[in-house]
Amino acid sequence: MKFAERLEKCENIADIFELVKEAVLKHLGTSRAGLTLVLAELGSSDYGFVGAYYPVGSNTIVMNRSVLRRLRREAPELFKAYVFNVLLHEYLHALGVLDEAQTRLHTYNITRSVFGEEHAATKLALKMEELIPLLKNLERLGKVEYVPDFDRSSTEYIM
Repeated sequence: MKFAERLEKCENIADIFELVKEAVLKHLGTSRAGLTLVLAELGSSDYGFVGAYYPVGSNTIVMNRSVLRRLRREAPELFKAYVFNVLLHEYLHALGVLDEAQTRLHTYNITRSVFGEEHAATKLALKMEELIPLLKNLERLGKVEYVPDFDRSSTEYIM
């Protein structure tokens, strides 16, 4: 089954993250387990938005729930492609790729390789700023939610 078909069959963010990890392992030969996903109401402004961030040295990816909510409502056809793209970007940071330009290049190259040039995820990897008009002035509600069972490859023990 093609990667695009598999993305469409994903039922939640954790399913999409499994595809992200598979794509990275295939293309960079590396992986990491034990990550946690936090959804936080980060809002946005007239000038842009933070889709997600990875606090260096942590095991946490924080995604902007305000953006996810707006996309689900106003551009549901982009939701999974956006989530894949943002999680891929932050997962690369979690793997130690901290240079932003290098991370964006890896994100684009991996996305293009698994989905092709015309897929929405590839287009977002190249021009995420095209979403900015849709995502202006999102309210910052301050709510935080940990996503259970996010990284299914996490170990059950501590060494």
